[in-house]
Amino acid sequence: MLGTTFTLAIRSILRHKLRSFLTTLGIIIGVAAVVAMVTLGNATTAAVQQQIASLGTNILQVRPGQGFGRGGGGPRPPDFEEQDVEAVREQIAGVTAVAPQAQATGTAIYNGANWSTTINGTTNAFFEVQPWPLTGGRTFSAAEEAAGKAVCIIGNTVRQNLFRGGEAVGRRIRINDVSCDVIGTLSTRGQAGFGGDQDDIVIMPIKTVQRRFSGNRDIRLMLVGVDSAYDSAAVQSALSDLLRERRGIERGEQDNFNIFDTAQISATLTGTTQLLTSIVATVAAISLIVGGIGIMNIMLVSVTERTREIGIRLAIGAVANEVLMQFLVEAIVLSMLGGIIGLLVAQIAVAALTPVMQVPWTFDLQINIIAFAIAAGIGVVFGYFPARRAASLNPIDALRHE
Repeated sequence: MLGTTFTLAIRSILRHKLRSFLTTLGIIIGVAAVVAMVTLGNATTAAVQQQIASLGTNILQVRPGQGFGRGGGGPRPPDFEEQDVEAVREQIAGVTAVAPQAQATGTAIYNGANWSTTINGTTNAFFEVQPWPLTGGRTFSAAEEAAGKAVCIIGNTVRQNLFRGGEAVGRRIRINDVSCDVIGTLSTRGQAGFGGDQDDIVIMPIKTVQRRFSGNRDIRLMLVGVDSAYDSAAVQSALSDLLRERRGIERGEQDNFNIFDTAQISATLTGTTQLLTSIVATVAAISLIVGGIGIMNIMLVSVTERTREIGIRLAIGAVANEVLMQFLVEAIVLSMLGGIIGLLVAQIAVAALTPVMQVPWTFDLQINIIAFAIAAGIGVVFGYFPARRAASLNPIDALRHE
């Protein structure tokens, strides 16, 4: 019985191919939109987590100023000093390493090629705090750090633009008026969370940058590595107390520095992207309801067109439940076909958009199954009323219908 009903439904759908396609168009768009939005949202979340992970998972970023949600205005607060770095390293339990940073900008030149880039002055602790392996060469020696030698480690973007991807270690480049020996090359990181190129960088000993580029001994950023065995919040609290004491901040006064926990940044950004994905997917799901209304409308038209056929079936012995089942299966088949086509359209759209958005392509089996099940459920819900109307027709009135 069910097989015969399914066959009759397929024949009815194929009898009006264009109308059937237009009927399922709302379901196709709804399923494709929901699956594509959720998949792209999950891919964006994964990309954000990957970018944050590249900065390190147990890192506290310490900067002077109140530029991250703690007010602002007034005179610029003082930068950190080398003694602050030593105090953090020696006096706070749970700190694995502290990497001071001083930044400048300059133009790197090699054999006629030039490239404007960021110069980051730091120590070897920079590579202990965050995972950024080298693809070639080495890090700074203790003598090079202490003397402020003109040596550098370059990012992949700088290497591509100066050396066209060729060997850079052992070559001498010029940054502004400073000649610099390339002793290492960094692995590729890609874009940062706010669109900056993390590979467009030249890393030099901090004393070299302070003496030859910035002209002062200021430290604008400290990267503090936290031992995973310690509570990051407790370390952050101890760090805040120490810096308040060293910077002479009285009780009740606001901090003139800010501390960012990369784990908190990751959780915040992940939660935001997931919330936006849910909102967009909910809006896209409205088109599924519109598609269900379209199916109900066409099925009502189909009942009207086939009234005499229904009357003949009822007159020769068909029961009302068989007629109801025929039209209900037809609506479900239409919805399922729309769901299958919608899933295919969604995968094509995701495959086309992920390279443009520069996010990893992922296949989420759960959302595909849920979207298809909802599409089939819509066929049941919106197909029941027309099917019930067909089953309740009086055979005599149906046979008289013109």
